Amino acid sequence: MARIHPVYAGMATTIFEAMSALCRELGAINLGQGFPDDHGPAELIEAAARALREKSNQYPPGSGLPELRNAIRAFYRRWQGLELASEQVIVTSGATEAIADAVLALVCPGDEVILFQPAYDAYAPMVRRAGGVPVSVALHPPHWRYRAADIAAAITAKTRVLMLNDPLNPAGTAASEAELAMIAETCVAHDLIAISDEVWEHVRFTGPPHRSLMTFPGMAGRTIKIGSAGKIFGLTGWKTGWLIAAPELAAGLARAHQFVTYTTPPALQWAVADGLTLPSTWFAARDAAWSASRERLRAGLERASFAVLPNAATWFLCVDLAASGIALGDREFSEKALREAGVASIPVSALFEGDAPTHIVRFCFTKPDAMLDAAVERLGVFRRSLI
Repeated sequence: MARIHPVYAGMATTIFEAMSALCRELGAINLGQGFPDDHGPAELIEAAARALREKSNQYPPGSGLPELRNAIRAFYRRWQGLELASEQVIVTSGATEAIADAVLALVCPGDEVILFQPAYDAYAPMVRRAGGVPVSVALHPPHWRYRAADIAAAITAKTRVLMLNDPLNPAGTAASEAELAMIAETCVAHDLIAISDEVWEHVRFTGPPHRSLMTFPGMAGRTIKIGSAGKIFGLTGWKTGWLIAAPELAAGLARAHQFVTYTTPPALQWAVADGLTLPSTWFAARDAAWSASRERLRAGLERASFAVLPNAATWFLCVDLAASGIALGDREFSEKALREAGVASIPVSALFEGDAPTHIVRFCFTKPDAMLDAAVERLGVFRRSLI
């Protein structure tokens, strides 16, 4: 390991892979890693198969097929009122690649990057690998609100970038209009670029429709908006995402992208392009199905005397162990629940850097009814064994 870069030499396996691997080994129910437990939308599966048979399987343009880039532009015009030019859109092999492209293009050695905690665990390692310095701003349960004073205290003369994930995974919350306006004003006042990870923009259950940070005053030219077909359609294994930015920023992002993956499988791009044109009724039916699963898991957990935190978006519900009368920390609970009850969860403290609450665990609800019911039954028995 002496020859491995220090960022990776001491790094543990991501909590998602670790819990899923143990889940496979034990034959447990996986409510840990976030993915729908189904085959995916038939319309997109058929579109991909048709493209494999009938269209090119060679290199597509590095920034993405024109059909997909135009479909992304039309999708955001339709759902969020955004007017985008083709050169503003870059197709990536998933949102994680988009995050890497943005960090590599924007962060120089010594630059400080504001990260809100809890955070997707790819953010901080990527910042460090680019030579940047992650600066954490902690959010607090149960509402995980953004506070202007906390952000201001974290900004120094070296701060260059702010990374926002809205809606927020793992909390399942969405920032208010006032919070987003405050973050935008902060970016403008301190000349910061915002990397806005908006992959959950189309998985919202309560509150107003999604509004991108890009739409706030002064932010069109300083926001990198990241989206994900995997989240929109529940096709996480397809790893098809995109970056959106003002043309001058997009040009630099495209240069980073060309030496990370260069391109994304064309059949998947054509299929996603088709998917983005599906009628509103299709998206309403998808929302209704995910919402029903969300309510099923929430009701089951509450019947089993778990305290479920407020949720507005994403595929996840969080449980407050302390409020549930459980004295275990989140990591110990997740380990014991997996080994003794056969249900995987994610300890939210694993998605923090520095001090973290140790009483919150996350469950994924986009699973079949029978799986959710079995998981709740097992968790209920397990909880009673702890009292």
